[in-house]
Amino acid sequence: MSVRRLSAERITDSVAHHAEGPCWSESWGGLRWVDMTAGDVLFLGADGQVLRTHVGDVVACVRPRATGGAVLAVETGVALEDPDGVVHPPRLLWEPGAVRMNEGGAAPDGSLYVGSMAYDQAEGAATLYRVDPGLGWEPVLEGVTVSNGIAWSPDGTLAYYNDTPTGKVDVFDWSESAGLHGRRTFVVPELAEGDVHPDGLTVDSEGAVWVALHGAGQVHRYTADGALDTVVEVGARQTTACCLGGADLRTLYVTTSRENLDADEDPAAGSLFAVRVEVPGLPVLPFAG
Repeated sequence: MSVRRLSAERITDSVAHHAEGPCWSESWGGLRWVDMTAGDVLFLGADGQVLRTHVGDVVACVRPRATGGAVLAVETGVALEDPDGVVHPPRLLWEPGAVRMNEGGAAPDGSLYVGSMAYDQAEGAATLYRVDPGLGWEPVLEGVTVSNGIAWSPDGTLAYYNDTPTGKVDVFDWSESAGLHGRRTFVVPELAEGDVHPDGLTVDSEGAVWVALHGAGQVHRYTADGALDTVVEVGARQTTACCLGGADLRTLYVTTSRENLDADEDPAAGSLFAVRVEVPGLPVLPFAG
């Protein structure tokens, strides 16, 4: 199979220190993402302007609620945002300290799966949690290092997941009754040079998985059977996450980070990038709480 190569366009200035978790939702009328360690949620206006809302010391993930508004993974817990923008005090899963929230996503049953990481990325210090619509929670995967990028197949029976330092993308079987089970390797991305760090991911309507490779300035698309068929070049090395959005769900949005970079290093880092693709994405799954 020949690999198609695309180039993403820079569509904002360097607006974030550590941008993550883009999410397109019709309920918001567009794209939201987070400037994680600044504690801000960003919104891309129709005029291309970026609007910023501060919600806490850290905000790691934003997903729509079925009733309107959003669910937010904040530093050590989960908070609900009402349709009018009011953010309620969070339900804490643990006390602030060495570990913070990271990426997450809503499952077909309306629950939220969200993972953590240690600030120093200590091996095995993190956990993937399931948060139910009533904000009850339970750990579902322990011994993780940097929890990233969970998303479901079009039929809801598979969940794709990254523990970034492993260098691979995993897949689980999933059902409402059994949850995540049967973990196995889906793909091990390869680069011409440098280490592989799979970060955020999304799944399109053909069941293909788009994976942002942190440090490589690339997003890879793997077909449902694990074949690489598209490489998107991004003009900032620290590509963190991606989603498919726009009215037809055929715009791939890619977030990037300035974390750990010098002021004059990689000037486009922290910008949002976008490229048009052939296969549309899936409507985002909402949190039922």
